[in-house]
Amino acid sequence: MSTTPENFETVSHENRSFEPPEVFAAQALIGSKAAYRELYERSIAEPEAFWAEAAQDLHWFKRWDSVLDASKAPFYKWFDGAQTNISYNCLDRHLDNGRGDRIALYWEGEPGDQRRLTFRELHAEVCRFANVLKKMGVGKGDRVAVYLPMIPELAISVLACARIGAVHSVIFGGFSADSIRDRVLDSETRMVITADGGYRRGKILELKKIVDEGVANCDCVQDVLVIKRGGHHAIDCEMVAGRDSWYADVVSGVDADCPAEPMEAEDLLFLLYTSGTTGKPKGIMHTTAGYQVFTYLTSKYVFDLKPDDIYWCTADVGWITGHSYIVYGILQNGVTQVMYEGAPDFPNQGRFWEIIERYKVTTFYTAPTAIRAFMKWGDNWLAQKDLSSLRLLGTVGEPINPEAWMWYHEKVGSERCPIVDTWWQTETGGHMLTPMPGAIATKPGCATVPFFGIEPDILTDEGESVEAGILAIKKPWPGMLRGIYGDPQRFKDTYWCKWGGQYYFPGDGARRDEDGYYWILGRVDDVVNVSGHRIGTAELESVFVEHKDVAESAVIGIPHEIKGQGLIAFVTVIDGRAHDDHLRKELVSMIDKSIGKFARPERIVFSHDLPKTRSGKIMRRLLRDIAEGRELGNTTTLADPGVVENLQVQFGS
Repeated sequence: MSTTPENFETVSHENRSFEPPEVFAAQALIGSKAAYRELYERSIAEPEAFWAEAAQDLHWFKRWDSVLDASKAPFYKWFDGAQTNISYNCLDRHLDNGRGDRIALYWEGEPGDQRRLTFRELHAEVCRFANVLKKMGVGKGDRVAVYLPMIPELAISVLACARIGAVHSVIFGGFSADSIRDRVLDSETRMVITADGGYRRGKILELKKIVDEGVANCDCVQDVLVIKRGGHHAIDCEMVAGRDSWYADVVSGVDADCPAEPMEAEDLLFLLYTSGTTGKPKGIMHTTAGYQVFTYLTSKYVFDLKPDDIYWCTADVGWITGHSYIVYGILQNGVTQVMYEGAPDFPNQGRFWEIIERYKVTTFYTAPTAIRAFMKWGDNWLAQKDLSSLRLLGTVGEPINPEAWMWYHEKVGSERCPIVDTWWQTETGGHMLTPMPGAIATKPGCATVPFFGIEPDILTDEGESVEAGILAIKKPWPGMLRGIYGDPQRFKDTYWCKWGGQYYFPGDGARRDEDGYYWILGRVDDVVNVSGHRIGTAELESVFVEHKDVAESAVIGIPHEIKGQGLIAFVTVIDGRAHDDHLRKELVSMIDKSIGKFARPERIVFSHDLPKTRSGKIMRRLLRDIAEGRELGNTTTLADPGVVENLQVQFGS
């Protein structure tokens, strides 16, 4: 156990390490540690030359005057003076380089319906959609909210907005009417694009009805464009005269050619709002050129993309992962991908493995939450599924605990697929800490090393570099957020509030091991102080998940009159294991051995699941409210409200 001057303790004891498979490394874009190190050192020593070279792969209507303008930091400018269009780089660029007739998108709906679109066909669909937007009066700079299920039109509408310079604000298809209203009013949204409904676990979520409630009394909304998804299920939609239009009606006869609008480098590309579980949601601003280059290069190198890859990211386009690593990064690289509408456990818990087998997926990028669910459901769902097409695995969304990493490595990757454990944020636009799969030895649960151009450090509040403390990013990077919409002061107060405003503050704790690898310890505000010991909850949770019968855990601190804070552990066990005192004793014994008796939880609570947002992140705030008997705050972002009700019963609240 190690301690920084601020008494931030780390309890991880992970010594396993896995070199890149020789066969993989031999064919990788970056095939050795020396090759990574050479490129990385150049990217730090000569960042402008490095990023200018990366940008050469893409199309520019006009070349930049400067690569980086830091004169008004933290309001940095990248590729200032350039003109480009990210929709053009995702689509048009491939029509003349031999990729036009390659499949861009295999889509599968939850009921089993399928579509496939080549790059040429996707280009035509995007152009038609863009012409519809222009026909309805949408122009450059107008904000367009997109509230759709995971259907091709979600990617198409986003690319269409980018094509004409409209600013898209994607809202996850399932957020509440209140969440829609907050985002629409904050950005003064001109149009909302939605669907009659979408499928989730065999049921239809009536999206149009939620939109109607959300935009009621929002005078800024002039048009609601509705895509029919219901298929053979009739979904009644009340259409407001003069405001609402069916997409199928207005697209009829529209031209399939729409020239891409030359966009200035710092023109706003999209807004993406944080979940808003507490306080006013933040409209994270991403602009055009820097984000374009960063998502292109991170996709290329982190996923070691090859022309014949079949890539599948299981995220929703409603999250930043879907923006960067479904739509923009992957399409810029001209790679075929899979897009799936529904839940991973419908009609059974083997659905993901069936999709991998059917489309011969080579690259699979998913969340630790999903991996822990797969573990909980049992290995039988993997039996007799042909996953031999897989060559690379990835994780995204939160730190992955080592035992889930090992299950993923052994059961899904058959010990032959490198795992890229990627740390990044909505605000960073793309990968920040991640292994290069052909070059960097991986450790279970570790984000390993920085991506090119990223200079991290671990600091105290005073700015002293330490082994474990607060993660800082010391150099600007092209994919970084440019602000919070309408609130520049909040941008500075949130992300540049430490170390004299010199460095970006991501809000995460981290430690650096003897190999220089970075381990994310969780949010700085997810640190508990037990009898003077400051410990990140992520490390405590990893201890519980080392038990063979535990699928997932969450640890919170609650007030304790003697210790300062006591610990409550919420534990989800694999299907079939009893929730009994014997298991509790085994878990307490593991804490005693791995950390010490001072970290024994006051209570271990068993649950069939944990309260999570629809993106899969555990809502520890709600767990604290439940444990302390407080009235619950906003729960509209919950994937399954029944989980909270079950826990409240256990606590007698």
